[in-house]
Amino acid sequence: MSTEQLLSLFFDAATLKRVPRSGWLLRNVPQVESVADHSYSMAVMTLALADALNASGALAEPLDAGRALTISVLHDLAESRLTDLPGPAMRFLDPQAKSQAESAAIAEILRSLPSAEAFQALWHEFEDATSPEGRLVCDTDKLEMMVQCLRYERAGVRGLDEFWASVDRYQWHYSLCAELYQALKALRPS
Repeated sequence: MSTEQLLSLFFDAATLKRVPRSGWLLRNVPQVESVADHSYSMAVMTLALADALNASGALAEPLDAGRALTISVLHDLAESRLTDLPGPAMRFLDPQAKSQAESAAIAEILRSLPSAEAFQALWHEFEDATSPEGRLVCDTDKLEMMVQCLRYERAGVRGLDEFWASVDRYQWHYSLCAELYQALKALRPS
């Protein structure tokens, strides 16, 4: 693996610092977080949730926290090439086309890594929710968005009810995550 190939990956990852989370941007939220901001928070939350779930004794098999963390770190990396496609835009795009574009982007970004295929498979575990760790990262993605939503609302931003309504319809994979979401809702300003 060459220095240039590694630097290319590093630049893709660094690009996420400049890619705004478009859902917030479209709702005129001031000082919108970046995809990198979201990804960092996701990583910390994934680590904490995997640890809490494993310690709870409620799982038949323990989660592989390292695997979950890897999935979390990779989950939005394709956005360095595609940007963060907002929900309203998705009404006009075939979900299959978005999925194919993201899959192609992540393959291109990771292609020079010795473990590229394994990393792509982990990314697909999130996209398709096909493993316990992939499902945890799906839940964490929703939770992180709602933690940020609550932070914006506490700072005085209004008009974010659609985010709560959307997540109200989400089918949680882990009861702890559902409980945490309900606790977040209870903290909303009136």
